[in-house]
Amino acid sequence: MTRPPYVTTVDADVRELRAADHLLLELAAELNLPEGAFGCTHLVRGERPRVVLSFATASADTARRLAAKGYEVTDGAPDEVGRAVVYPGSAELTGTLTIAELLARSAIGRVVVLGAPGEPPPSQRVVTRDHVRPQWQDGELVLTLQPAAGGVLVPFEVPDPTPCCADH
Repeated sequence: MTRPPYVTTVDADVRELRAADHLLLELAAELNLPEGAFGCTHLVRGERPRVVLSFATASADTARRLAAKGYEVTDGAPDEVGRAVVYPGSAELTGTLTIAELLARSAIGRVVVLGAPGEPPPSQRVVTRDHVRPQWQDGELVLTLQPAAGGVLVPFEVPDPTPCCADH
């Protein structure tokens, strides 16, 4: 599945990925994004590191509505490798699913497992932890998974990461 034609970037000067996810979900709800829309986060490096948001929709109206809310808005995506937070089917990826169910219910095009050759079998179980964040790779949403206890897979990205140096 490809992104809709109208892509808008929002720079709200957010520095943390969790805060960016929260803002993206909040804006998506406020805007009542139409079916088929995508909302992604993008890491910006350089002199002013931050996380920006992009919204891809079938209408240019989203950019106008975000600008009216006072956000710094530009046309286009900042890069081609955004991390999808909102995408078709994302709300359906809860609990434990098979790879086949995960792919059938969402815009995710394929999955990869860290350290494993090829793709896992369609019957392989995935414990989503209700936090599924695929990334755009060569125009396709790809979800990276990792093995977990009990023979299941889990998304590589954890929902509540431990901050660096939290134990000292």
